[in-house]
Amino acid sequence: MEELDLVKAKIIDLVKEIGDARSLELLDLLATGKMLRSKLVLKIAGTTNESVELCAVIEMIHAASLLHDDVIDESDTRRGKPSINALFDNKTAIMFGDILYSKAFTQLTTMPSSIAYNISNAVTLLSVGEMLDVDLSKEFNNSYDKYLDMIYKKTSSLIEASARSAAFLVSKDEESFALYGKNLGIAFQMIDDILDITQDSKTLGKPALLDFVEGKVTIPYLLMWERLDAKNKSKLESMYKKPLRDEELSWIKDNMNETKALQDSILLANKFGMEAIEVLKDEDNEDLKNIMKSMIGRSF
Repeated sequence: MEELDLVKAKIIDLVKEIGDARSLELLDLLATGKMLRSKLVLKIAGTTNESVELCAVIEMIHAASLLHDDVIDESDTRRGKPSINALFDNKTAIMFGDILYSKAFTQLTTMPSSIAYNISNAVTLLSVGEMLDVDLSKEFNNSYDKYLDMIYKKTSSLIEASARSAAFLVSKDEESFALYGKNLGIAFQMIDDILDITQDSKTLGKPALLDFVEGKVTIPYLLMWERLDAKNKSKLESMYKKPLRDEELSWIKDNMNETKALQDSILLANKFGMEAIEVLKDEDNEDLKNIMKSMIGRSF
């Protein structure tokens, strides 16, 4: 059985322990993602009962956060498949998210206290990040610091905790691996934000430039806004959180290229990625370097 299949099987076993057939049905409908956090844990700690259990807990927490996120964002798709809230309703998505969270935390109580703290603290940060994301979407955000703080908490904190916990399992330097995970998470989110602009709707599994329409001022928009004159700043702001006509979509993409905002966003994501690789320069682990290189080298 492949490593990630072991993690999926463990998740099924943990949900079976709940003794609720409905939860198993809903689990089967969840779209499986890249399982980046599990790949990271297994490359650091190897494949053992302890590391697979850690992966299962982390994936359940991540899935729960996405269930809630889809309700908050009113998303009807997740990874190209219908979301749980679209298939059923918001109440079902929220309650199933709560079940996955609760079972994951129950399992954490059986694990070393250091791991339990790392993961549960990250979930607190993740939840704060979700709230920051909602708050930032209320009006046009032009602060890079606020954007960076939000993506660290919402996305990067759990990846950071995953790497730290995996390092703990095999008595490796927790701080170095945590920093790797933090930078990996920030780079990962920046790349996702860039792909929202550069890839077509079919590839993304959602409409292109949806982030801006939904009120997310991501790194390419931030850099573009900084470099536009006052008149064009106002024009960009006037398009915020509105359905975009074809000419407006073209205007945004043209100005992203002219201001080099898109190009520099990619360079910034790469910078975080290369800093992560540098942290582990003394580690004999090519797999971790390849995870980062493949992630930041995704097609634009």
